[in-house]
Amino acid sequence: MKETLNMNKCNFPAMSLIVITPDRYETIRKLMRGLRAQTIKEKLEIVIVSPSIHTLDLDESQLQGFWGFCLVEFGPIQSSAGARATGIRKASAPIVAFTEDHSYPDPHWAEALLKSHEQPWAAVGPVIRNANPKSLISWTNLLIEYGPWLEPASSGLVEHLPGHNSSYKRNILLDYGFELENLLEAETLLHWDLMAKGYDLYLESEAKTSHLNFSSTFSWLTLRFHCGRLFAEIRRRNGRWSLPKRFFYIGAAPLIPLVRLRRTWKELKRPGRQQLHLLPRILPFLILGLILDGMGEMVGYAFSLGNAKKKIYQLDFHRYRYLSKKDRKAERESLSLD
Repeated sequence: MKETLNMNKCNFPAMSLIVITPDRYETIRKLMRGLRAQTIKEKLEIVIVSPSIHTLDLDESQLQGFWGFCLVEFGPIQSSAGARATGIRKASAPIVAFTEDHSYPDPHWAEALLKSHEQPWAAVGPVIRNANPKSLISWTNLLIEYGPWLEPASSGLVEHLPGHNSSYKRNILLDYGFELENLLEAETLLHWDLMAKGYDLYLESEAKTSHLNFSSTFSWLTLRFHCGRLFAEIRRRNGRWSLPKRFFYIGAAPLIPLVRLRRTWKELKRPGRQQLHLLPRILPFLILGLILDGMGEMVGYAFSLGNAKKKIYQLDFHRYRYLSKKDRKAERESLSLD
């Protein structure tokens, strides 16, 4: 593993942003546009984790004005969790924030997260917007994955935060050692473990990011099944479940869609939410997605991981491939702005 550094030697950065690309800089270009627009850009370190520095094809002028940047050569990336864990270990700041190539932060995003980290919270997460709101599949996926944190949402202590989009005190994550990568595969489990250890998680309403969601039906359903399977297998393995406990959860798995549908209904009814009117149109997709997710959990509780991790990693990048024709056109137009 190789590393190159280019830093302002005067001070340490306030926050390190973990940026992952499975191939070239072009994949993260739109994300980097949002990071360059941050109000505290000069306090931020960019940590780019890629398979190879030599094939990254980086234009270093795109990284001017940040506190500094770090390029980490990971080799072949099999999962984003492993790349994130490596980025955390290579980061220089006391706070690390996760980013995604398909999640575009507002200019005050980093500043708001950092301000909240002045408190003793172990992790601080942002409010989520829909970056492709004209698609019913997009809204369905967003509700399943990020329902509790949809805009508008109030700041306060929560039980878990938006996966792949939240920030952490680095020393707390490093305390997990080799276990960190495994917990990052299903970030909700990390959040539950942090709370079990007595740490607090905080949602910061002033930190906002717009998330680009699946809007191609087949790709979305594939994602839902494998996400359910990965979560269940990691949960079972981390908890070292006994055989009777596994059988109990396998038997209870058909109830998962009903439980999650009820939670989604409650989220949509929260004050200020504007998405309730979408429910009649997205309900069939919501039920189908939750059933696939529940089936994935049942399989994960019953069997080994299989290829779920690989499938999710393949679907995690180049989001334009998994958009409807209309959304793909809009995304191409936005990418051409650079």
